[in-house]
Amino acid sequence: MRTQAIALFHTAFERVPTHAASAPGRVNLIGDHTDYNGGPVLPFAILDRTTVVAGPGEPGWLRLVSTRDGEVARVRWDDSLPSGWTGYVVGVMRELVARGAAPSGACLAVSSTVPVGAGLSSSAALTVAATRALSAMAGTTLSPATLVKVAHAAEYTHVGVRCGIMDQTIAVRARTGHALLLECGSGEFHHIPLRGRFLLVDTGARHDLTESPYNIRRAECDTALATLARADPGVTQLADWPLARARALRRLLPAPLRARALHVVTETDRTRRGASLLARGRLRAFGLLANASHESCRRWFECSAPPLDLVVRAARRAGALGARMTGAGWGGSVLVVVGPDRGDESREMKIRRTITRAFTRAYGREPSISDVRPGPGARRERVL
Repeated sequence: MRTQAIALFHTAFERVPTHAASAPGRVNLIGDHTDYNGGPVLPFAILDRTTVVAGPGEPGWLRLVSTRDGEVARVRWDDSLPSGWTGYVVGVMRELVARGAAPSGACLAVSSTVPVGAGLSSSAALTVAATRALSAMAGTTLSPATLVKVAHAAEYTHVGVRCGIMDQTIAVRARTGHALLLECGSGEFHHIPLRGRFLLVDTGARHDLTESPYNIRRAECDTALATLARADPGVTQLADWPLARARALRRLLPAPLRARALHVVTETDRTRRGASLLARGRLRAFGLLANASHESCRRWFECSAPPLDLVVRAARRAGALGARMTGAGWGGSVLVVVGPDRGDESREMKIRRTITRAFTRAYGREPSISDVRPGPGARRERVL
């Protein structure tokens, strides 16, 4: 990706870049829609990455090009926000300008292997990589915490996706061979050694979080929290509601708010238990939690989709230890828990065949199925 981005930069701008950075996509093992509710998440970085290369540009302007279409966009960051991926970079530039950590102008070229809309956080990979490259151009080294804040604000404040901090945090803080247990309410995190074999099934069903029900779900959670906080003023985040009082949600909240809250409260418990199980290498028990998580996403949060449900059912039927949608939902990918690092080749082949057969029969095409392993976080890249 670095070589492609540098070549594109040279073609589009007829000079060589001065700075480059990359950041990974991510898979979330468990803990969806808990992040913006102050609960825990358990993601890991994947090996697919987004690379941003940059060089000086006309003061007050950004010139942007991607290998996706090769078209150069010229935008002012203090003007109206452009649509599409360029808006995310403009959001980054605005945040850096506010912190005195931005160049006067820049040209950027982007290349990525993180699929867009597949539930693998292509947007955070882009904003984190752009933040590192642009701040480096300005001669500024940002702390990991500030990198997260800038990238998150670009998406939340400027683009308008009311996301939590999970995607940006794992893109910055990921460690090879580990998942990250992140308590989004406090910011506390722990790296969890991750042993086992996992498959990622990309259904090809794409989503756009600015147009999906994502922001509606966020508003529903906020409304549920306001009601519960009146019943118990000590509850400041929806994930704070104790699991032992889950039954009370049915009395305190109307539909569909009770269902949204029930998912968040039970998912919070599943995520913390899941991290403990994975730390001890108990994949089979974790797989049961993954199954329960998907059912909660499907039934209570209503963020799944028919292609995701089909893959989950096929994987379980073929002997997977667990399977669940990963990411915000309404399309994207499924994470399949195969088993230990060694000794499950036959099970893996059966799972692949069963999923492919069922998916092809239903949709007339094969899904993309790949092994997935935890990789490193954001880093600067060489430009020579």
